[in-house]
Amino acid sequence: MSEEDQVQSGKPRKTFYKEWIEPFLIAAVIALFIRQFVVEAFKIPSGSMIPTLAVGDHLLVNKFVYGPRIPFVDSRIFSWYLPKRGDIIVFRYPGDEDKNFIKRIIGLPGDKIQIVNGTLMINDEPVRITPSSPPADASVEQGQSGTPRFYREQLGTVSHEIQYLYDQAQRNDGPWLVPPESVFVMGDNRDNSQDSRVWGFVKFDKILGKALIIYWSWDGEQGRLLRWNRIGQLIK
Repeated sequence: MSEEDQVQSGKPRKTFYKEWIEPFLIAAVIALFIRQFVVEAFKIPSGSMIPTLAVGDHLLVNKFVYGPRIPFVDSRIFSWYLPKRGDIIVFRYPGDEDKNFIKRIIGLPGDKIQIVNGTLMINDEPVRITPSSPPADASVEQGQSGTPRFYREQLGTVSHEIQYLYDQAQRNDGPWLVPPESVFVMGDNRDNSQDSRVWGFVKFDKILGKALIIYWSWDGEQGRLLRWNRIGQLIK
């Protein structure tokens, strides 16, 4: 037996707890901490955010950006940033807080939101949109009136794609005045989204986090095909 072997054989053997249970518990605590305060995974089950997000996209949501939330209560330890116009957020659905929804912030506290003859207005100013092309990855939805129409919308510093399924010329809604500590949200698939136009505002303390990146994406309609081109896309 070599000297090295003699030294090693003299070490006490680790107990089962030290070798298996303790590392597992530490890993579990770290995972729970990250999920609660830093980042959490979500799946897109509906087409309300087409063309930005597709059914079958799996997202990572930044739960730290607006400030870490205290577990089991609707309050934050502190706030880093306030929600901004154009952010895509995950939040507790006001109609059933056991459900999590994902939408885009359109209106901030004090804003007046209105739709006039199909044009989205913020504080009586029209939101700028320009015609756009369909996305290359087939994240679209067909409307009863034919091929959907795509536009690039400018919300503050955020430029993003939206989709309309129907003619908007006769569409008039609102006005809605956004209350303090709340936001007005809409889906990017404007004609197929249950959002603040239907059920009202989202309070700051119900926001879970900001959508960050697509880490996985399945196309269920095509036999669970993996969408390689969507994996790794930053969400904006």
